[in-house]
Amino acid sequence: MQNSTNPFDTIRPANRVNSVSEYYFSRKLKEIAALNARGLDIISLGIGGPDRPPHTETIETLCAESRRPDTHSYQPYVGIPELRQAFADWYARWYGVDLDPQREIQPLIGSKEGILHISLAFLNPGDGVLVPNPGYPTYSSVSRLAEAEIFTYDLDEANGWQPDFDQLESMPLDRIKLMWVNYPNMPTGANASTELFTRLVEFGRRHGIVIVNDNPYSFILNDRPLSLLSVPGARECCIEMNSLSKSHNMAGWRIGMLASNPQFVEWILRVKSNIDSGMFRPLQSAAIKALSCGPEWYDEVNRVYRSRRQIAEQIMQALDCRYDPSQVGLFLWGRIPDTAPDAESLADRILHEARVFVTPGFIFGSRGDRYLRISLCATEERMNEALQRIQSVKF
Repeated sequence: MQNSTNPFDTIRPANRVNSVSEYYFSRKLKEIAALNARGLDIISLGIGGPDRPPHTETIETLCAESRRPDTHSYQPYVGIPELRQAFADWYARWYGVDLDPQREIQPLIGSKEGILHISLAFLNPGDGVLVPNPGYPTYSSVSRLAEAEIFTYDLDEANGWQPDFDQLESMPLDRIKLMWVNYPNMPTGANASTELFTRLVEFGRRHGIVIVNDNPYSFILNDRPLSLLSVPGARECCIEMNSLSKSHNMAGWRIGMLASNPQFVEWILRVKSNIDSGMFRPLQSAAIKALSCGPEWYDEVNRVYRSRRQIAEQIMQALDCRYDPSQVGLFLWGRIPDTAPDAESLADRILHEARVFVTPGFIFGSRGDRYLRISLCATEERMNEALQRIQSVKF
């Protein structure tokens, strides 16, 4: 008699799969979909995905280029020269940073993939990586996939959500190879400063640590976009990632970039060229058009977000949450009242009693346990409705 044991019972995933879990928003969106299927009409103020379209000329460029018969082949791994030049012009115009488009810029299929490419290019199993707490969860999950050792560094409200350099200096820096920073910061909305970036560059150069600034929020409700690469000597040890997702309403288009010294870019390209086959050329042409937008584009984007931000502040007040009005970026980050047990249970109450989804800060690390995050990526009408629903429930 044949053995009836299912052969799949003996198959196990790689250890790295067991080191990560399904992304919080992936799980939560399933729950929200189930609630919506019951007719509950959940208002989502959780995810930072811009709900408005890109510039009309950007869309028209994509359509026109897609109709051409010669734009559908594989594209260069390094991106077309015109796109690299457009990114260089964008950095010179808005950040005051001169980049060599041939050697210091690498287009990405979204900056999230850049986190993986950078990690694989620099981290061996067991290497140390500095990750902010609170911080974007992907920094930690990708570090685990790369089998690196994670050392979290604290961001504290009392310190303006900036790194505590005394704490950093006390860590086993001889084991640490890479440090993730994110300014303007997500989730806290803390802005960048030349002083902070100068200290980070000095810290990285002194200890031989690669500093990576993830910089997709610098145009949102922010009068002064700033690049880490504007600091003298930064390119020796720093990488900056950027994206069109937030600044140009192109999240689903997956268009980003990184910039650094030619050696770092070349190492990252070795990884990237073994993973993807280049970006669709019409997307690259559309990105070039988007990058040529003038100040009137950013002014209009921020006019909309500014109005939504006022409603988000009213929602925080209705929840008795405290927030810093100087925050920038696509979210509002607020501290929950002392009477609330924790952010997760409060967020669940808001979801099930007011039918509004907001993000509990615990998903960004232990330092976010007492905070909620509200996204500005919903219409004023829906945000006002969310406010009314929350005001009708006693929290």
